[in-house]
Amino acid sequence: MKKSIVSVFGFSLALFMVSCAGGNTENQTEEATEEKMVEETIEVTELMVKGGDSKVNWEGEVLGVYAHQGTVNITEGMLTLEGDQIIAGNFTVDMNSMVATDDNFNPEEGKTPDKLIGHLKSADFFMVDSFPKAMFEVTAHNVETKTLTGNLTVRGVTNEETVEDVSIDHTSGTATGLLNIDRQNYEVAFKHPLEDVVLSDDITLAIELKM
Repeated sequence: MKKSIVSVFGFSLALFMVSCAGGNTENQTEEATEEKMVEETIEVTELMVKGGDSKVNWEGEVLGVYAHQGTVNITEGMLTLEGDQIIAGNFTVDMNSMVATDDNFNPEEGKTPDKLIGHLKSADFFMVDSFPKAMFEVTAHNVETKTLTGNLTVRGVTNEETVEDVSIDHTSGTATGLLNIDRQNYEVAFKHPLEDVVLSDDITLAIELKM
């Protein structure tokens, strides 16, 4: 009789364990299904960049003296969004649209915005006659660091660069980011004729895309 009771108890325990295991599997399946449904509901959209309304704000510095700022127009592009995150995209810049916006000029000494822009467009800098367009194409994105990695082409030279502080304002329909480049990497190697005047190799680009 005792043996029979033990056997029944053992059988009941086995059934309980199997039942519990089956319940856990069912719960895990439901959770996995719910997670999959959440993933599937993330909308992927493609947005065209508005040429003319989009621009890059640039800044270059004569170390320890002054800085020049200006803008250059973005003519076209597109962005692919997954939810609120940019996962792909590209844009094209019209180098002939470059203008200066700062006040660090001295017309009496012949230092004017037009003269600066003319020099920047020359072979000393961006050689715009031969390379009228610059381009950027996204190759990877990182949600945690809010960065986009991609290929930047300037003056016919392509390098991998990283756009930082990437954000999207859906209210204004604007995507922004900051890009710092070394001009020497793009063969923009002009040096000031005066030895004590040094042009910074760093160029800061604040990108503003309207969609």
